[in-house]
Amino acid sequence: MTCFMCKGTMKEEATNFTSDMGGCIVVVKSVPSHVCGQCGETTYNDEVARQLEQIVQRVKETAITEIAVISYTKKAA
Repeated sequence: MTCFMCKGTMKEEATNFTSDMGGCIVVVKSVPSHVCGQCGETTYNDEVARQLEQIVQRVKETAITEIAVISYTKKAA
């Protein structure tokens, strides 16, 4: 797989995803990702992106804190 930005080689690794929801910052740890070894661009496959959207939406609806840190592997299962 090649990077959309720089055409470098993408490698699979776990990264952290962060989303600022206005009143709450959501950090999802250990997200399966594709990271460019040349420029560092991070992408997600369709299933992971869908799971991230669901996780962030659930946190947004139930958050009682300003910062939420969630493990992807536990919430996506």
